[in-house]
Amino acid sequence: MSWLTAEQALGLLGTKPQTLYANVSRGRIRAKADPSDTRRSLYFDEDVRRLATRHAGRRKSEAVAADAIEWGDPVLPSALSTVSNGRLFYRGRDVARLSERATLEEIAALLWDMRNPPVLPVLRRDEDRAPSLEAAFMALAHRVTTDLPSHGRSFLALKREAEGVLATVADALAPGAFEQPLHERLAAGWGRPAAGDVLRRALVLFADHELNASTFTARITASAGATLSAAVLSGLSTLTGPLHGAAWRGVSLLVDITHKFGAREAVRRYLAQGHSLPAFGHPLYPDGDVRADALLPHFALPAIFEEIRHTGEEMIGERANADFALSALAAAHDLPEDAPIIIFALARTVGWLAHAMEQASCGRLIRPRARYVGIPLEI
Repeated sequence: MSWLTAEQALGLLGTKPQTLYANVSRGRIRAKADPSDTRRSLYFDEDVRRLATRHAGRRKSEAVAADAIEWGDPVLPSALSTVSNGRLFYRGRDVARLSERATLEEIAALLWDMRNPPVLPVLRRDEDRAPSLEAAFMALAHRVTTDLPSHGRSFLALKREAEGVLATVADALAPGAFEQPLHERLAAGWGRPAAGDVLRRALVLFADHELNASTFTARITASAGATLSAAVLSGLSTLTGPLHGAAWRGVSLLVDITHKFGAREAVRRYLAQGHSLPAFGHPLYPDGDVRADALLPHFALPAIFEEIRHTGEEMIGERANADFALSALAAAHDLPEDAPIIIFALARTVGWLAHAMEQASCGRLIRPRARYVGIPLEI
């Protein structure tokens, strides 16, 4: 992430300081305090350059559309979630506050616009099954071949089916012997009942996050009229990418290197090789990832994570993000290695279903055009 001083930003924009400040207040340019002088602010380079180019009036429509795909302006209207002024909201409600008391089932009711939380029966009562991402893939793939398409069905019918899809995913990711809230089922599945409350918080915090890569994929699938289970399956597949839900692997590698050489040397090696440090910084949160801020105070941070957090924040000037918090949570409660993506997937299933239903209700196919840059066409 690259940041500009006010003078650099104004030079690119060609505007007065008041206009720069107005663009910050409207959320068009992200800003943060300058670590070297807290009386000054720094401005996110990409935001400034995008706005400067737009104001120059030299951009064609296809260039604007292409820019919007990569951390640009929202490409789809949604009433579900947004990040504004460094805070995350579900249907207008502050998620950090919701995480204090809400369960994932209650968040499903909020995002799905239901009066009561969904009832999620235990489909297979087997105390010996552990949370399994592979089982979730297999169960969803089976549903895809038997569920009805989402196109042309009422919102009420889709909500009923969403309950069934969530129950299917929960059966794989949070298996249980009897009905419990999902965070308790997940804690019991790992044999860590004491982790129940912090898992509850994590599930709420990770349920939705605007049009991230996996959610956008789920919406594209739903826009074609595919089943809700197909939308969740496509979202889950995207989540496994190392730049998204599997970012925990980068944190795990950072921990391993720190064990061998210490945090300062580990960070130095990452930077010397031209790599960004995993689990620090987030483009939507220039002042720090609110999900990490809401989660980290609720468990004892293992010593090596404390060392990494302190050193990373000092050396790169960015705060630990949600990927760091999930990995630290798993380590603090001695959860399995893949626990971060299990938590992420279970939580985000609620959001994928909300977005799939919202997209299906509008009945429009998401079909961008490609801007061809290949070999010249034959005449």
